[in-house]
Amino acid sequence: MYEILEQRMLNANISLMVVKAPRVAASCLPGQFLIVRKDEEGERIPLTICDYDREKETVTLCIQAVGASSEEMIHMKKGDAFLDVVGPLGNASELVTDIDAIKGKKILFVAGGVGTAPVYPQAKYLHEKGIDVDVIIGAKTKDILIMEDEMRAAASNVYIATDDGSYGFKGMVTNLIEDLIAKGNRYDVCVAIGPLIMMKFVCLTTKKYDLKTIVSMNPIMVDGTGMCGACRLLVNNEVKFACVDGPEFDGHLVDFDGAMSRQSLYKTEEGRALLKLREGDTHHGGCGMCGGEK
Repeated sequence: MYEILEQRMLNANISLMVVKAPRVAASCLPGQFLIVRKDEEGERIPLTICDYDREKETVTLCIQAVGASSEEMIHMKKGDAFLDVVGPLGNASELVTDIDAIKGKKILFVAGGVGTAPVYPQAKYLHEKGIDVDVIIGAKTKDILIMEDEMRAAASNVYIATDDGSYGFKGMVTNLIEDLIAKGNRYDVCVAIGPLIMMKFVCLTTKKYDLKTIVSMNPIMVDGTGMCGACRLLVNNEVKFACVDGPEFDGHLVDFDGAMSRQSLYKTEEGRALLKLREGDTHHGGCGMCGGEK
């Protein structure tokens, strides 16, 4: 059993949990993910690692309620425990595995919604290694913005963009990228993590500036081990699996339209499962995790 040592709601639909997981904490790196199961009847949910502490033997998870299983998970409290926590899985971010290659370079992270959670450990890791890091956090409104304080402690500059202008820059993250570049900011690498549609348009924007862009394709993962094929995608016209070949890829080579089409296949099942849960039927299916960032 993997005990929840801390739990707090970041907004109405996103829960942050610190979980005791010694073996995972000892070896994980930013960019990797875990498979988590609530109980014996629970589904296997892929969740990206939000943070870790090797000394305290903990990992931090950020869970958004999208489907039935994730809805149940966000209501778990301090003292509760997950039956299974398996990992680390996937490949660590190339930025943290080859620090020497990016020394002296400036990195721009673009986080959309709950994608802020997996951006955080990467930004924190690089900042601690002396790499100059800027972060853009995008959200529809100020009310659903998460982890701003944590990110400000882990980055040189943090810029906020809200669709409705309720906080920070009014507009999409792509508009803010263009605004920063127009003001003279220069970046060597961009990392975008968030909804598929956001990552697609970030890549279309950065391609105009010949700015290398890395994206995380964890939104389309389901099984997380390469068995189900749900996270199959085309990268430079080659078939890849997000869970075993990624989750990070060169965003300028990803077929986002194909990935979004595959992702949409699960939305009806997720919606039905969530509706059943809220109506009081606990015998449900549909993890709800392929509909958005973990």
